[in-house]
Amino acid sequence: MTTIDQSRVVRTYARAARTAHEALTALDQISGDGDFGDNLRDGLDATVAALDAGPDVSATAVAGSVFLDEVGGTSGPLIGLLFNEVSRALNETADDRAGWTEGVRSGLAAIQRVGEADPGDRTLVDALVPALDALAGGGSWTNVAEAALSGASATADVRARRGRASYLGERAVGSPDPGATGLALLFWALARVAEPDARLGDVQELVPVPRGPEQTGTR
Repeated sequence: MTTIDQSRVVRTYARAARTAHEALTALDQISGDGDFGDNLRDGLDATVAALDAGPDVSATAVAGSVFLDEVGGTSGPLIGLLFNEVSRALNETADDRAGWTEGVRSGLAAIQRVGEADPGDRTLVDALVPALDALAGGGSWTNVAEAALSGASATADVRARRGRASYLGERAVGSPDPGATGLALLFWALARVAEPDARLGDVQELVPVPRGPEQTGTR
């Protein structure tokens, strides 16, 4: 049965992106162009503005359109593909679990087809794969969020094989991938809405701003 409010999930995700903006920006300055925090925050803020203007529309469909059409960077269109697939799947079933599972599965396939990334490449795929495994395995929504966050955190130990970070060698090792980290917050938001009494860490705890020597990665 569909009971999870898509709009609340997207709005919660938008608040999380604003809270994590400084940390995501700092992480992307280590391994990318430094614009991921801006792109994620601005894309979600634009989505919320569109929802405020037309509250009866599908939140995930609006997010898909915004990220595909208006958000730059490498990750923006990929996140748009994910939202589009989640929207399509939720529209085709009355079951939240089935919809999110199929949507994430199809979104992952689309992202891998376009981005040519595999698990372990230090990309947002590293958050999506464990989230999908938890969804398909019947874990709680909190389990799904924890799996995505754990997958994102594990990218700190990985040398990138895709994207700009792949040119940095060992320099980015020691800091998690910003795309995986930012995408994991989607599942954090989903869990906060679906299981409001569950014990999940705050965004500031889960995505801290890198400080000190480690901010520049392994030297």
